[in-house]
Amino acid sequence: MAWTLIHTHTNTHTQITLMKTTLTTYDIANALSNDDFAGFSRAGAFALAEYLEEYEESTGEELELDVIAIRCEFTEFEDVHDWADCHFSDEQLDELTEEDTSKAERWVTFTNYIEERGTLIFFDGGIIVSQF
Repeated sequence: MAWTLIHTHTNTHTQITLMKTTLTTYDIANALSNDDFAGFSRAGAFALAEYLEEYEESTGEELELDVIAIRCEFTEFEDVHDWADCHFSDEQLDELTEEDTSKAERWVTFTNYIEERGTLIFFDGGIIVSQF
């Protein structure tokens, strides 16, 4: 994995020194799960680390680990119903789905809604959704 953690030092009288550290999937997941403000479970942190690693490999873009930015961009939920309850009022949920819609049909509706607008990562124990 080519993820890097970049350390810099700037001062008006000195040059900037860059040092890159290559991180493993475990290193990234560990950093994410140890972020007390993010609330990622261990399984969620690994799923997100693997997703970001795949993104990096598919785009060829070398990413830098910024736990705060990742925390702001991605959130973990129990399932798509939990996500929908956090993002929509009851009236908005009714507009998205028919009154007699089954839970399975709502799952499809919410999944499609997320995937059309952002990133949805499924893992054993929940989902991770990007902000959009």
